Amino acid sequence: MRRRTLLAGALLGTAAAPALAAGTARAAAPGPSVTRTGTTTLDSRAIYFVSYDGLVNNNAFQKNGLLTHKGHQYAAWYTADRGAVVARRALGASTWQTVRVGHSLRYDDSHNVISLGVSGTDGRLHLTMDSHSDGFTYIKSVAGLLDDPTGLSWTASRFGAPQSTLDGLALTSQFTYPQFVATPEGRLQLSYRAGVSGNGRNALAEYDGSRWTALGEWSASTGTYSSEHGSSTARNMYLHGIDYDRGGRLHSFFTWREQNGAVMCSGGGITNHDTGYVYSDDRGRTWRNAVGTVVGGTGTPDRVSVTDAGLVVDPLDPDHSLMNQESQSTDSAGRPHAIISYVPGRFGQCTTDYVADRTANGRAFHVRRTAAGGWRKTEIPVPLNSSQRTKLLLDRYDNAYAVFPYGRIAAASAASGHTDWRPLYDGAGLNAFGEVVIDETRVAQDGVLSVMYQEKSIGTTPSPLHVADFRLPA
Repeated sequence: MRRRTLLAGALLGTAAAPALAAGTARAAAPGPSVTRTGTTTLDSRAIYFVSYDGLVNNNAFQKNGLLTHKGHQYAAWYTADRGAVVARRALGASTWQTVRVGHSLRYDDSHNVISLGVSGTDGRLHLTMDSHSDGFTYIKSVAGLLDDPTGLSWTASRFGAPQSTLDGLALTSQFTYPQFVATPEGRLQLSYRAGVSGNGRNALAEYDGSRWTALGEWSASTGTYSSEHGSSTARNMYLHGIDYDRGGRLHSFFTWREQNGAVMCSGGGITNHDTGYVYSDDRGRTWRNAVGTVVGGTGTPDRVSVTDAGLVVDPLDPDHSLMNQESQSTDSAGRPHAIISYVPGRFGQCTTDYVADRTANGRAFHVRRTAAGGWRKTEIPVPLNSSQRTKLLLDRYDNAYAVFPYGRIAAASAASGHTDWRPLYDGAGLNAFGEVVIDETRVAQDGVLSVMYQEKSIGTTPSPLHVADFRLPA
């Protein structure tokens, strides 16, 4: 039988009211708010094709398609002629400087996103792109480019030639979902999946300012998972993110996707199940469940597995079209938060068409660790109206914001224990296609939420790609 271990102290369903002491402590802090301050255009003719119900320039799992470093913001995308472009602007500027980096998108596959990262040890910008269970392209800038943005020109000569390795380090022939994350020491780590959907492993590589090193795989694809319908012996762990908190702990929420569709009630669903959580206090070398038990090691035979106890923080069977790779963040106390979404049981116990059912009845939920160490989950009262993903971020006061498909924004206050979710912005006038990309790094620097979105189009007609800015509480 399958083990469905829920962590001690976990709370399911709608969250209870916060303790009086917590509310009192937050009484002086402002609640959430958004004020749209402007929109800039990155490209009036960005490439447009719909694949896996998404766009290659606006997949919410990109980390990062948009980022901020030392007073400048950076973005990357593919333009109408398939060329990869990277751009920068000073924060608040109305125009962007753009550079083509010498690579063209190979396939009409929305998974083949561009991700950006910054290595603090040498001030380089790093890009990975154009991969879905095959090879990848890697490009990096000259050293110091991001440390002196006003003194160094933004030209193609500042970027090296495209590579099929990380400076000679070959990772895997089945590479997908690159995500860059900076360590507290200024190193740069690259998270990726080796393998394919339903049979893959998460892995890490690390750049120390002089060379890349493969740290190895840390999740397993083996083990038996059983539902009431059937069993599966292969899967992959889909990350909702991988992020360091202010204290240097590395957090990751995830879902499992089974290879065998026999675990579902209907072939039209999706085999994702359960929300899990792990963390690492040694820069991703060792992984622990929420109560601190070691459940795996990177680059070792003992990797995080579906059969490990204590991983699941919110159990859900594969019959509700749970979305993979949604979103996560950490608050000022280092507590992890995540957005998950699925079709709740009140709409039925078996989804038969995951796109249609999520669009009609999907809901997003906010899951977070409490100060007491348990877990709370609150439904956000905003229908998805989409099959796609929602992004999460926290402002400097730990108010939580959910950025829904089409650029809609809802929020909940820290003072309420994040139970008072309400809509703040309806996306009117954006004409956004669906999923959006947010700048996860800018809020801490100047209190502005930047949202990158692409306008709806028809067929393969290129459309404008924009960045909308929203001021959050100061």
